[in-house]
Amino acid sequence: MRLLGGTVAIIVLVLDQLVKRGLIDFLRVHGGAVRLTGYFNLVQVWNRGVSFGMLNAGAAGERWLLIGVALLMVAGLWIWLGWIGRAYLAIAIGLVVGGALGNALDRLRLGAVADFFDFHWAGWHWPAFNLADTAIVLGVGLLLIDTLFRRAEESNK
Repeated sequence: MRLLGGTVAIIVLVLDQLVKRGLIDFLRVHGGAVRLTGYFNLVQVWNRGVSFGMLNAGAAGERWLLIGVALLMVAGLWIWLGWIGRAYLAIAIGLVVGGALGNALDRLRLGAVADFFDFHWAGWHWPAFNLADTAIVLGVGLLLIDTLFRRAEESNK
């Protein structure tokens, strides 16, 4: 399962970094924001904090702390990956690992995570996010679904 999860993680990491590189250049040329629809924009946001901009003070210590936490999480997930026997769990863990590594690499290289996707409606904006964030949410969602269905199966026995 490590091969499957590792492959998914590498694909997510590479795609995330390619998309970020392209969008950083694209948005630099277009003034940092492009309206695509009435509910979706591409924007350039630098997130120095965690999810949804929490801890976004940008202190240097926070940056290294967040990189360290991400790497510890990746190490724990990599160990867990060696214990599982279901392919969809390996894919879920690979999604989380790839996303975490993508955002950690941003913090290391750029000092902050590059976010771009801005969904909005009636003046309300969801916090901007990126491909790595999407992979993490999908992976965690699959893990939660597995936990819920496994508990339901175990209670029906």
